[in-house]
Amino acid sequence: MDPTCRPAVIFDNGTGYSKLGFAGNSEPSFILPTVVGVNDSFLKNLRHTDSNSTDTANWLAQYNAGVMADLDFHIGDDALSKSGGIYTIDRPIRYSQVENWDTLEKFWQQSIYNYLRCDPEEHYFLLTDSPVTSPESREYMGEIMFETFNVPGLYIAVQSMLTLAAGYSTPKSDMTGVVVDIGDGAPQVVPVVNGYVIGSSMKSFPISGDDVTRFVLQLLQERGELIPPEDSMETARKIKEAYCYSCTDIVKEFERHDKKPDKYIKLWSGRKPKTGVPYSVDVGYERFLGPEIFFNPEIYCSDFITPLPDLIDMCVQSSPIDTRRALYKNIVLAGGGTIFKDFYKRLQNSVKKIVDDRIAANTARLGLDVKPQPVEVNVASNPIQGYAAWFGGSVVASLPEFYDSCHTKEEYEEYGASICRTSPIFKGMY
Repeated sequence: MDPTCRPAVIFDNGTGYSKLGFAGNSEPSFILPTVVGVNDSFLKNLRHTDSNSTDTANWLAQYNAGVMADLDFHIGDDALSKSGGIYTIDRPIRYSQVENWDTLEKFWQQSIYNYLRCDPEEHYFLLTDSPVTSPESREYMGEIMFETFNVPGLYIAVQSMLTLAAGYSTPKSDMTGVVVDIGDGAPQVVPVVNGYVIGSSMKSFPISGDDVTRFVLQLLQERGELIPPEDSMETARKIKEAYCYSCTDIVKEFERHDKKPDKYIKLWSGRKPKTGVPYSVDVGYERFLGPEIFFNPEIYCSDFITPLPDLIDMCVQSSPIDTRRALYKNIVLAGGGTIFKDFYKRLQNSVKKIVDDRIAANTARLGLDVKPQPVEVNVASNPIQGYAAWFGGSVVASLPEFYDSCHTKEEYEEYGASICRTSPIFKGMY
């Protein structure tokens, strides 16, 4: 069957989690931690072998050990469940950049054959890419997909563009907005105008969802809560996802907790992974102090004190002047670090206050009698924030223009991996 008659495979590989599925679906088929557990016990045994030996049996043993170690690996939650034994856990992506291509290739292999259970030669593929990824990394992606998996077609899309596409269902939509992408990796504030990223105005935010987890753990430990050291980060992550929220006023929130502790303090119960002994943790101020580091980063790190709303405003103000109103009007959230309760309301109010204060100050300074037209600030929130880029890829790969815009196997064989450095924009969409 013609591959263009089958749904494309969408891979959104992030620092913390990867989203896998097929085009046309409303949600990914699998959301897995981006980790690989490799059984390297065979290779460890060979360290005691004489490397200078030319014995045929010894060489064959080394070869077989290498093959076994290469075949015996797991990904996602299966890999994490086997950590601490003979399996070595490796994270191929850190801070949104691929650090180990061999491990990422193993992850893709398991994703295709064991999870999605499809033949890669019968499907086009759409891979997501960070806006700060180098052109060489795109070439590596193309080489692996075309050489190892022999895919018939490949499209590599910037995650920010796909996040904006996730909010639209028709190809004529205006793809302009600011994408605030906060995951476990390197958060980015990315302005996009008519489907094109304005790279010179893009801002990096050094506080990620992983930092919120670490801050919650730090607060719990400082308060004397007994958390098993071997499971501390995982416990803090679960507490963050279950109980944390954004507040409008941190001082008033402290007062609410102090007046009615029974209403706001939550109890987290768990079992120690090694002994199975139950334990419990009281969760109090950590519920709102965790996400607060996005708005008051100095409480977590003294090296960076610029709040996220100020960074968004700086991003828009550094963009072309004729695009600023449209950018303020469409601030789109993406990533697991943005799904805290009331996060979008707090962010919208903060950015709106910055804009209104600047307009008022400029009006007073210039002595204008006519009141300027107010600037509309809107922060979009939706249930798919955690996998917005994947859903955008599902929307894009469902368009008829998609297959004509992909790099094909024939083009790769004729021109090489350099064709993957850029991906064409859908003319019918932008």
